[in-house]
Amino acid sequence: MRYVSTRGDAPALDFEQVTLAGLASDGGLYVPAAWSRFSRDEITALQGLSYVDTAVAVMTPFVGDALGRDELRDLCARAYGRFAHAAVTPLVQLDHDQWLLELFHGPTLAFKDVALQLVGLLFERFLKDRRGHLTVIGATSGDTGSAAIDALAGRDGVDVFMLHPAGRVSEVQRRQMTTVLAPNIHNIAIEGDFDDAQALVKAMFNDPAFSGRFALSAVNSINWARLMAQVVYYFHAAVRLGAPERGVAFAVPTGNFGNVFAGWVAARMGLPVAKLIVATNVNDILHRALSAGDYSRGAVVQTPTPSMDIQVSSNFERLLFELGGANGRASAEQMRGFEASHAMRLTPRQLEGAAELFTSCRVDGDDMSSAMRWANERGGEVVDPHTGVALAAALTAKVDAPVVTLATAHPAKFRDAVERATGTRPTLPHRLGDLFQREERYATLPATFEAVTAYIAERATAR
Repeated sequence: MRYVSTRGDAPALDFEQVTLAGLASDGGLYVPAAWSRFSRDEITALQGLSYVDTAVAVMTPFVGDALGRDELRDLCARAYGRFAHAAVTPLVQLDHDQWLLELFHGPTLAFKDVALQLVGLLFERFLKDRRGHLTVIGATSGDTGSAAIDALAGRDGVDVFMLHPAGRVSEVQRRQMTTVLAPNIHNIAIEGDFDDAQALVKAMFNDPAFSGRFALSAVNSINWARLMAQVVYYFHAAVRLGAPERGVAFAVPTGNFGNVFAGWVAARMGLPVAKLIVATNVNDILHRALSAGDYSRGAVVQTPTPSMDIQVSSNFERLLFELGGANGRASAEQMRGFEASHAMRLTPRQLEGAAELFTSCRVDGDDMSSAMRWANERGGEVVDPHTGVALAAALTAKVDAPVVTLATAHPAKFRDAVERATGTRPTLPHRLGDLFQREERYATLPATFEAVTAYIAERATAR
């Protein structure tokens, strides 16, 4: 398996190389040069498999010869053995056709654990062979940071520098990052929003003077290995609801487009996905893009769903590349235009291609709260605000199939918002019960390239 950049000028890499690289050297994102496709019989064979065995089956085509099948299974068993639920990502029924896919049973109570627990082990495995050192730089709107830090804290050969927008993540999210005091973990609160943090990370990768000094890698969903791991739970859920004999729809709370793009990959591989419902909050760039072709950046509005307070969705580039005929030159030109003007029109081909699988919905705070109350009163489930946004979209979608809403975070990560919507104040699981008594450590910096790179350069290990 080889991987190519969405912008066409970076060298093709194998799975090990693309995992360690993260962002492509030309500023693009890596995607498989060719897509594997499962037959109906191969999808049927997934029925009844454990999550670990499903993961091995789904990911093997993407891993190629970088890992043996037994070794991949061992890594998956170790990654998912840390989850609090034996099913790893259990399904919960809300009514006759609405379901929740609980993705928050990992160590940091968010869906990012599903991928990053495995990615941390992959980093360690590949670095051991190379005897190298990796400087991992990431931007987080809350959950990616804590999941990556948990997965990488104390691991040999890896330093982590995680940027989060100061004052724009929940207290639980912040403390899950800043109370990890391992010497290889460095938290940076930047005086800006998530888009500023994400832009800084991309700028560091794209600056030859900086990136040439350190072996940089990424844990955001720009890293292909993370997306690959997220494809698994679409297969695992769908076969339990009747695939391949019937299609299944998924409603996904969306900010950076990585989670829902994993659903597109699953469909591309042959899974009968009836529809992917892209649910945004009022930061609705993706809804405007998918419904009207208008991908233009606006001001970020702070909401009770901080992981969705994004106006530049990195992974959307992967979809545009695929729907545009996998033309790297055209994709690079389109993305350069957006980066210069902060506005872009989807081509008719891209818009029509997206409409075949995607629909979208903009959900405001009232509709989010209403869906959270519905889940509590009708389904007996307390859900977090991000899940509430997706559930609101699921309840209004017209789809002739079971609808699975991705429950992306434990409600206790957003206790105040859950209490305001439902009157119920969720408690943290026992394993995080002392979170508010732990010591915090982080730096606060202006959102400038000079300030952040100087901080990292003083603490990172050079090549």
